[in-house]
Amino acid sequence: MYPYRSQNPLQKFFAGLAEQTFESRLGVADPPLIDYLAELLVRFARCDAMYGLRNLAGRRLEEVAEMLVEADQRVGDARRAMHRQIGDLTLFWSGVYPEALRRLQAVDRKDHLLDYPAQGKRAYHIASTIPTDNEPPAAEVLERLSREFEMCVYGLGEVRRQWEQEADGGGEAPARLWI
Repeated sequence: MYPYRSQNPLQKFFAGLAEQTFESRLGVADPPLIDYLAELLVRFARCDAMYGLRNLAGRRLEEVAEMLVEADQRVGDARRAMHRQIGDLTLFWSGVYPEALRRLQAVDRKDHLLDYPAQGKRAYHIASTIPTDNEPPAAEVLERLSREFEMCVYGLGEVRRQWEQEADGGGEAPARLWI
């Protein structure tokens, strides 16, 4: 197991599942990437973390299309953070709960015509190119998320299947965290 900043039970749970899924099942031995994905799952266990971005007037942004417009108006670390969040959000929904995309991209939504994986890859790439004063995560991790977006989507789907199997088997897994 890799060293994590926090060893709370949810962090341990997702770290273990991510390691098992990506290393053992997918053959991906990339500790910084796996750590990032485990931390993403922990952060998004709190729904308010998913939609924590606000526009300059302070209104919460709930659609990726709005976030993209707002990100283009930012500079420096703020722009990097917004693009990282767009990447995280599109990766999470595409990988962990793809069935929610029908609702998130309904005809009456601004995200209706957005390709979440394409926007996620683009957002991670942009975030990786913005210089920062050692603001985590490293640019290399963000660039790998951009390049390997589809693999990460697949892997996060496998992580979800694994935690649901553990929950169905009587384990201590948090079966339905976001629904």
